[in-house]
Amino acid sequence: MVIGAGAAGSMAAIFAARGDAETLLLERTPDGGRKILISGGGRCNILPSRADESRFVTDSSRNTLRKMLRSWSLAEQITFFERDAGLALSEETESGKLFPASSLAREVRDRLFALARLGGVEFLTDTLVTDLSARAKGWSVERASGPPLEADAVVVATGGLSIPKSGSDGSGLEILRRLGHVIHPTYPALTPLTAAASPLSHLAGISLPVTVIARDGNRGAGASGGFLFTHRGYSGPAILDVSHVAVRSLKGASPARLSVQWTSRTQGDWTAALRPEGARTVAGALRPALPERLAAAIAEAAGVDPARPLSRLLREERIRLVQHLTCGDLPWSGHEGYARAEVTGGGVSLAEVDPRTMESRRCPGLFLCGEALDAFGPIGGYNFQWAWATGRAAGKGSAERCAAP
Repeated sequence: MVIGAGAAGSMAAIFAARGDAETLLLERTPDGGRKILISGGGRCNILPSRADESRFVTDSSRNTLRKMLRSWSLAEQITFFERDAGLALSEETESGKLFPASSLAREVRDRLFALARLGGVEFLTDTLVTDLSARAKGWSVERASGPPLEADAVVVATGGLSIPKSGSDGSGLEILRRLGHVIHPTYPALTPLTAAASPLSHLAGISLPVTVIARDGNRGAGASGGFLFTHRGYSGPAILDVSHVAVRSLKGASPARLSVQWTSRTQGDWTAALRPEGARTVAGALRPALPERLAAAIAEAAGVDPARPLSRLLREERIRLVQHLTCGDLPWSGHEGYARAEVTGGGVSLAEVDPRTMESRRCPGLFLCGEALDAFGPIGGYNFQWAWATGRAAGKGSAERCAAP
C-alpha cells in the first residue's frame, strides 16, 4: 500500500506493482499529483540535465544521501521517462532543466498514473489517512472515513508541509513522529523572502540575473540565477535557493546577512568602468549593465548622486559604489512561509531508513520516501530527482517485503 499520489508516491506504486506486489495507492485529494501540476509554472521541470549531489541540503549524513540518490542515476531516470512513460524530454540549455517536450505538467502526472494503472495499481482517492499501527503481520491503516485497511507493507509518501493546498499539511510527519522516528526540525525552503519597509520596495517588477550569498554563522549558501523584486520583497531562483539559510537564521540570535552581486562584473571590472571619461556621469556608467531604476537605487544606497560626473567622484565614493554593486547588502525581514515554499526543509532523519530499500529501521514493513525525508535540492528539477529515486527504492523495497516468506 502506498499513501500519497504525488511524485514519490506514484513512482513507489509503479515499482511496487512491478515487483508483483498487489498495490493500492491512497490519495487524500480527489485527483493527486497536484505539486506535479503546478511545478515549473505548469510546465513541470522533471529533472536537471546534469547531476550535482553537492547542491542538496540535509542535516543528516551526506554519505547516506548520496547512496539514496545513486540508487537510480539521473541517466536511468531520463531513460525511464522517455522509454517507459513515453515522455519526450526537452532541455532548457540556459538553465540546465529538463521539461516534457509538450511543456504540459498534466502530461507528466497523467502518464505516471496511466503507467501505474497499467501495472495493476488500484487508486483510492478522497482518502485521508489518520494513523498507522503495526499488527502481528503487516500494518493497519486508519482512515478519516471507512474501516481500517490492512497491508503487508506501507509506503509513506505524504510529503512535508509546503504548499498545503496541494494536500501536504504535515500530517504524515506527525504519524511518523508518533511511531518513534527522529525528525529534524522542519522549515520552509525555496520560499520567497519579504522586506518590510525596504528602501528597494519601489523596484517591484524588475528582474535580472544576479548572484546572492546568504550567511549565518557557520551556515551559508550562494546561488546565481534569476532575481525578482516583488511587492513584498524578493523572489526568483537565486533567492529561493538561499532562502533556507535566511529562514533558519530567524530562530537564532540575529538574521542572516544577504549580499548581492548585481551583475557578472567583478570589483576590478566596475573600478575600471567608473574611471573618469569625458563628461560621463555615474548613471551613464551604470546604465549599460543595470535597469535604470535599480542603478539609481544602488547609487543612492552608496551615497552617490547618479548625476555626478565620474570626474568629480571621490575615491571613497567610488570604492563604496563598487562594494554596493558587487557585494551590497540586501535588506530583508521575513519569508512567505509554507504557503509559498516549494519544499520542506528538515524531516525524518536519513539514519532512520535503510538507504537501499527505504525501509524504516524502527518499523519493519514501513517505507519512507520523498519530501518527508530530511533532504532537499535547489530549483531546477533536483527535488523531483530525489522523489523519483527514493520513491522507486521504496516501491521495490516494499515489494521485496511482501514477497518475503
